[in-house]
Amino acid sequence: MNLVFWLALTGVFYTYAGYPMAVWLLARLRPRRWKSAPINPSVSIVLAVHNGISLLPGKIQHLLSLDYSNIKEIIVVSDGSTDGTADLLGRPQHPLVKSIVRKEHAGKAAAVNAGVAQATADIVLFVDLRQEIALGAIQKLVGNFADPKVGCVAGELILRKERSDASSDAVSGLYWRYEQWIRTHEAICDSPVGVTGCFYAIRRELFVQLPAGLILDDMFQPLSIIRQGYRSVVDSGACVYDIWPKNVESEFNRKVRTLAGNFQLFQLAPWTLTPQNRVLFQLVSHKVMRLLVPYLLVLLLISSVLLSAGSTLFAAFATLQILGWTFALIGLRYRIPRLQRVTAPASALLMLNAAAIAGLHRFLFTRGPLWKMWNSSRPVGTAATAEEVSAAPLEAIASSAVVNLGERSRIDSERRTEHTTAI
Repeated sequence: MNLVFWLALTGVFYTYAGYPMAVWLLARLRPRRWKSAPINPSVSIVLAVHNGISLLPGKIQHLLSLDYSNIKEIIVVSDGSTDGTADLLGRPQHPLVKSIVRKEHAGKAAAVNAGVAQATADIVLFVDLRQEIALGAIQKLVGNFADPKVGCVAGELILRKERSDASSDAVSGLYWRYEQWIRTHEAICDSPVGVTGCFYAIRRELFVQLPAGLILDDMFQPLSIIRQGYRSVVDSGACVYDIWPKNVESEFNRKVRTLAGNFQLFQLAPWTLTPQNRVLFQLVSHKVMRLLVPYLLVLLLISSVLLSAGSTLFAAFATLQILGWTFALIGLRYRIPRLQRVTAPASALLMLNAAAIAGLHRFLFTRGPLWKMWNSSRPVGTAATAEEVSAAPLEAIASSAVVNLGERSRIDSERRTEHTTAI
C-alpha cells in the first residue's frame, strides 16, 4: 500500500506539475523557433454547421468583413440541418460564399471532409460558428507558413466571462491559461498535440481525411500533419474571442464530450500511441496521463486512509484530501458567491476529473455514433440517469453536485444556444 501511495502521488504530480516543468525546460534549453513573415497566401475558410440559423447570417457577415485581402472562398457546410439553415444556404449568397447542403446529419467530420474537398486555396482555415475573429488575426496566423516546415498553425482563444459562476471562472481563467501555456511551450519544443479547434489553419495539400464520426478533428488533423514530417505551432497574436459557459454544468458537459473524444481518437487512430507519432512523449504526458489522474486520485485517497493508522503524516494527508474534496462538492452544490471564491479551484479540479471518468463511460456505453452526444436532448445541468449513476459513480457525484434547479430556465436557454453551435 505504501508503494501504491507513492506511485499515485508521483503520477498526479508529474501530470500537473512535472510535465509542464519538463516542457518549459526543454523550451528554454532546446528551443526550435520557426520563421514568420508577412506573406499573402490564398485562404479557404471552412465552416461546418448543424442547425445554426440563429447565428449563421451574422457569422457569414463577420467572415466577409475580415481584413485579410486574399480570402478565396468561404465554404459553409450544413450537416443535416432542420431549422432553416439549409434554406438560407440555398438562397443566393455573396460570390465568396460557397454553400454545401448535406441532407444527412453525419457529424462534423463528414461536414469538414466535404468542405475541404471543395477548397482550392493554398491554406485552409477552420472556424466555428460562435467565435469572433480579431482584426489582423488571419494575417498573423498565415504568416507562420513562411516556414516551409510548418504545416498547421493555431491561434489563441481568448475567453470572455459574462456573469460566470466562480467554479466556471476557475476553469476559464487559471486552468485555461495553464493549458495555453503548456501548448505554447510544446510548440517551442516541437509541436502541441492539440490546437484550438475554432481557429486553426493547415496547408491544404497536407489535409488527411477525417475518420467517420470523429469528434476531435483539432487533435487528429495536427497529429496527422506532424506524422507527415511537419510542425504544428501556436501564434498567440492571432486571437479569436468566445464566451465561456456561465456555469460549471455547461463546462462539465463540454469536457465530457472532449474527453470521450480522446478515447475515440486512440481507437480510430491507434498509430497516435506508437512511435509513428513523433510527439508521443507529449501526447502521453499531456493527454493520456490526464485520463488516468482520476483513478490515481482515488488510489491516493484510499492508500493514505489505510496507511493513516500507523502514521501521523499519512493521517494528515488523508484528512486534507477528505476536507478538500468535501469543500469542492459544497462549492459545486451551494451557489454562495463568497464560498465559491474559496472552493473554486478545488471544485474545478473535481469537475475536470469527474468529466474524465464520465467521458470514458460515454465512450464505452454510448449507443450509436459517438458524435451524436454533441446533440444530447437532455438539458445542461439536469441530473444523471439511473444508468449513468450505476455505471460511473464519480460522474454521478459530480452531476448531482452541479445541478442547480433554481437556474433551470436559464440553463435551458443556454442549452438551446449550445445546440445550434455544437456539431
